Amino acid sequence: MRLTVRGSSPIRFVGRAAAAWLLLAVTIGSAAAGDFKTPGISTVRVEWRTVLDQLKSEIEDRPAVADRFTFNALRHLPLSDPRTMPALMQLNAATLPLFTRINQSPVPVLLPFDTGMYLSERTTDATARPPLARYQDGFQEKMFDAGPAGYDAKFALAPGAADGMPQLTYKRPVEVQITGSILTYDIDDPSGVKGESVSALAAQFPDLRRIILEGYVRYAFTRFDVPYVVSIHCLDSAPRKNRLACREASVVGERFLKALRIAGGRPAQSRMNIAPGAMPRPATSSPDFTYRPPGDIIANSGYRGQSGRADTTAYSQIRFPIEQAPAYANSQSFLNRGDCFHRGRVPPPSDKGDRYRCKSSSKPLAFDESAPENYSYPWQDNFCEARDFNVGQCPAGSGHQGQDLRPATCTLRNKRADRCIPNRYAVVAVRDGVIIRSPKQQSVTLLVNTRNEHARFRYMHMNPAQLDKSGMLDDRHVSEGEKIGLVSNYMGHPGGTTAHLHFDVQVFTREGWIWVNPYVTLISAYERLIGGRGREIATEAEAGPPGAKPQDPVHPGQPAEGEDD
Repeated sequence: MRLTVRGSSPIRFVGRAAAAWLLLAVTIGSAAAGDFKTPGISTVRVEWRTVLDQLKSEIEDRPAVADRFTFNALRHLPLSDPRTMPALMQLNAATLPLFTRINQSPVPVLLPFDTGMYLSERTTDATARPPLARYQDGFQEKMFDAGPAGYDAKFALAPGAADGMPQLTYKRPVEVQITGSILTYDIDDPSGVKGESVSALAAQFPDLRRIILEGYVRYAFTRFDVPYVVSIHCLDSAPRKNRLACREASVVGERFLKALRIAGGRPAQSRMNIAPGAMPRPATSSPDFTYRPPGDIIANSGYRGQSGRADTTAYSQIRFPIEQAPAYANSQSFLNRGDCFHRGRVPPPSDKGDRYRCKSSSKPLAFDESAPENYSYPWQDNFCEARDFNVGQCPAGSGHQGQDLRPATCTLRNKRADRCIPNRYAVVAVRDGVIIRSPKQQSVTLLVNTRNEHARFRYMHMNPAQLDKSGMLDDRHVSEGEKIGLVSNYMGHPGGTTAHLHFDVQVFTREGWIWVNPYVTLISAYERLIGGRGREIATEAEAGPPGAKPQDPVHPGQPAEGEDD
């Protein structure tokens, strides 16, 4: 993790516990402990001797290959010394040209890759080499990244690309992600997801659990004492041609799991757990930046009338995602020109300047995206605002998944318009990281993998055509502060939503990547951007109209926001 102080270079976080955060606060002088905290993170100890045994068993049916590997370890050296495991050094040397930095992963890298077959058929003649999919059970690698926290990979299985697969209703390539991590975030999970066993895979993965959570079917298991999760984005409903049903995703996921083999990785020194600590904040107060408390969403804007969930954790020290201040965190659905999440508006607005309110609320609104309230402080949390997306961290189990951000100003198209002109404000990378994104997708995910952090940050509603043109695609490396795109209004098509950036945070747990509230993370980042500490103000007092009972359309199990529109 790092702390960026206005006017200076980033200061790298090197500690492992709360004491390190205190030391950092003293070192920079301008940060004081506040009411925000850093996350607790657990580390694992890898059973590398078992890894060697597994590797040996995977290649022993090809004696010509197995004889090339040296399994006699120099045991008098520390376990983290590569010379204690020469077979792993040899394996990394063979797979490094295929999977960049695979030798940097502190956990064994499991991929659908038959190393024995690959090595036995490898030739020096590049023109004679079979396609890699031959060794990957039909799966095509789309992204691979390894680093101090572990590794992440994305593969795709195109229709008809693998033998023995049943015909799927879904007609696009199925994308499968896998993560293995030495770090897991200590997250309180209100949903208490248990999952179910998969009998067909019990022999290979004794503790495997199948979980449908937050728009993904996930397969969580432990191997060599390391947590791994395989996941596929899907819809928990009947199969369709353009929406992958979880029942069809499961067929692909189980094929992927059966094909997993050890492809690389190397031992590293043992690490201590990272205890929660105080998040440093600027000592100087901002003259104007204010925000409402974490979890304080607009009254009656939660799913079935539920409130938000107070979370004071800053999950990462990031650069603010919009290039310049000011910026405004608030609701797109329950503020001016919002659609009230399909709850109905009274009276139905039709022209610019019409006054209305949501049926579930007494808050007066204007049918005007440029209304001053939309572009003013205080900020307000909307992580648990009503949406059809599964969010385990919200009281109702459904929510928004992230936080909406508006840029500095709204310029209307003309005097009679009620829409802001999009594509005027730059969106930037919040950290050094790797892009996860397929062509035509409207979401960009930034993967961060460091010694003390394994997190993902997702940006939404930028124009996909512009993202494709600028090369924001799988495996691209970006630097903190580098321009990713522009704040836009794309959701299925240009103008499909208001001009804003949806930003969310995912951290890795033993159930896989889960959405956590980014509100405090963004407050902390914004304070560093403007060089001043914000002021928390009282909860907004608002009651619904007499007799109002919030009603939400029931569309359980919808996929993550904006995907596959």
